[in-house]
Amino acid sequence: MDHPMGDSTARSWQLNTGYRYFKSFRHFKGKEEQKERLVAETEVINWQSTLDIAVVRQFNQRWSLSVGLPLIYNDRSSLYEHGRTERHTSSAASIGDMRLTANRWMLNPAKAGKGNVQLGLGVKLPTGAYKASDTFYNVGPGGTEEVRPVDQSIQPGDGGLGLITELNAFYNLAERLGTYANLFYLINPRETNGTRTFRETLSATRANEAIMSVTDQYMVRAGLNYDFAGKLNNLSLDAGGRMEGIPVYDFIGGSKGFRRPGYVISVEPGLRYRFSKLNFFASVPVALSRNRTQSVTDKESSVLQNQVVHGDAAFADYSLNMGLAYRF
Repeated sequence: MDHPMGDSTARSWQLNTGYRYFKSFRHFKGKEEQKERLVAETEVINWQSTLDIAVVRQFNQRWSLSVGLPLIYNDRSSLYEHGRTERHTSSAASIGDMRLTANRWMLNPAKAGKGNVQLGLGVKLPTGAYKASDTFYNVGPGGTEEVRPVDQSIQPGDGGLGLITELNAFYNLAERLGTYANLFYLINPRETNGTRTFRETLSATRANEAIMSVTDQYMVRAGLNYDFAGKLNNLSLDAGGRMEGIPVYDFIGGSKGFRRPGYVISVEPGLRYRFSKLNFFASVPVALSRNRTQSVTDKESSVLQNQVVHGDAAFADYSLNMGLAYRF
């Protein structure tokens, strides 16, 4: 069967565009949803949109280099960030963090049509805004307005120079049925980026969350795909699972500062359609399990206060991923 990870053409260029959107609004502490937030209408709502543009240079059947740059626009609606008296929206728009990645198929694609493994190694450059600011209401002296950095969750960048590690694999089980797997881990050695959160103004016990953390990120996908025959021979369907999140502790470097660690496990249906040199893809991961894990600052505060401290985070029910790839 024809799988996009197995499509290797010597000396070619490819333009990849991808769009992702989600709305997060369901609050969790651990795996328990705080449904009372929706009832009381105190939930925080994030709308996040990312357009990712990447150029891939295929040097030969094994080696390729990709350069990607996201364009990001995010909105965030909340009460607690605006004096807890009025709901207002803050926004951030910027390019994101650029990524340069070299990839190599470990087996010769000319001989390994049934299955192969691709390894990737690259860098993430801190090109995105990580101190993006907006107006916050009822927070200054006498309830005045102030310009402050927006929340970490909608900052377009994180301010860290990162190391990208990837693994992509496929194996054909039958003529039209195959399996796929993708693993991604971003190592961010920088501990904090100097951007103030103002969380210490909400409570003196949150002094250890005054500065934003620079976090690692990870994503794992795996599943089955099926290529149709006949008049639908350009159509392929995917059925798999997806897990993505932010760890409590970074792989390299310190893990202090404010972060909302946790993960989402989703079922991910998808489809692909091929038009000669143009490929279209779309998937809709639907959340099955969401877990806001206890952060380093939560654990520190638990010791100081002699009680369990566990922050919350808002998660989406689903996300929309779609894009086009054109090979020159």
